[in-house]
Amino acid sequence: MIHLPPRWPSVWIASFILTSILGNAISNQAMARDLFVNNDSGSDSHSGLSATSVGGKQGPVRTIGKALQIAKQGDSIHITNTGVPYQESVSIQNGRNSGLVGKSFRILGNGATLDGRKKISYDQWTAVGNQIYQFKPPRTSFFILYIDNRPATQVDVPTGASKLPPLEEMQWCLLKRKVYFKPANDRLPDAFDVSYTHAQVGITLVNCQHVVVENLIVQGFQLDGVNVHDNVFGARLLEITSRGNGRSGISVGGASRVQIEACLLGNNGAAQLRTEGHSVTTLKNNDLIDTNPLAPAVVSDGGTIIR
Repeated sequence: MIHLPPRWPSVWIASFILTSILGNAISNQAMARDLFVNNDSGSDSHSGLSATSVGGKQGPVRTIGKALQIAKQGDSIHITNTGVPYQESVSIQNGRNSGLVGKSFRILGNGATLDGRKKISYDQWTAVGNQIYQFKPPRTSFFILYIDNRPATQVDVPTGASKLPPLEEMQWCLLKRKVYFKPANDRLPDAFDVSYTHAQVGITLVNCQHVVVENLIVQGFQLDGVNVHDNVFGARLLEITSRGNGRSGISVGGASRVQIEACLLGNNGAAQLRTEGHSVTTLKNNDLIDTNPLAPAVVSDGGTIIR
């Protein structure tokens, strides 16, 4: 007689393993926390676990970067819109800044602004005649000059040119790695709020998954407002306004997979959206403003775009 091995024990084992996996997932979701950022009342010595300061270490942190440092899988970071821009570059990376099964890692911007600009002080300008002033920035690639919080009108200079082109009031140009600006009404440059794209990237995502970033304004960065660099899967950018950045509003590269939804991209220097590598970008209900022929709505150096 042939005796077949009993099947029930293996079923029990499989059931136990599945129950353990589901139990761990539910436990991890239950442990996910809310972290709070406030660049007015917060302190990076706080725990970040409370939206308001309640004494001791309890209260919001001051910077988004600190919140990302203390965050764990599946957490949500709430950024308080104080009306004052957050002047920092942040990186969302690796497992600590990733989501879980059924629980995304979220950054909720509440309409706050992430700003990469740097102001130009009066003593950094040199008068060169004809009411024109010169400034030498540390970097000139993908450079944008801002006047009173808006990108100023740039006059294009042909490649190889050696002479300064005519500038009207409130116009600027870039010649031989120097910026030339003509203020209005014979005024000095410090009569205006003059700044330029300085920090390189606003938000970088790399080696992370199941991340949602929503309701943020990202502006004034030298390269990209948002750079989805590589190995990013299941990411979603929702209601992001990325404007006035030197290269692009959003850049997606490597093998990343990202959905961009209800975003506004405009006034970026070389492209509103750029893709490269083997990335896959899904677009839903976005507004890509391409009024500048030098900065089209989409520049693709690789990757797949699904509309």
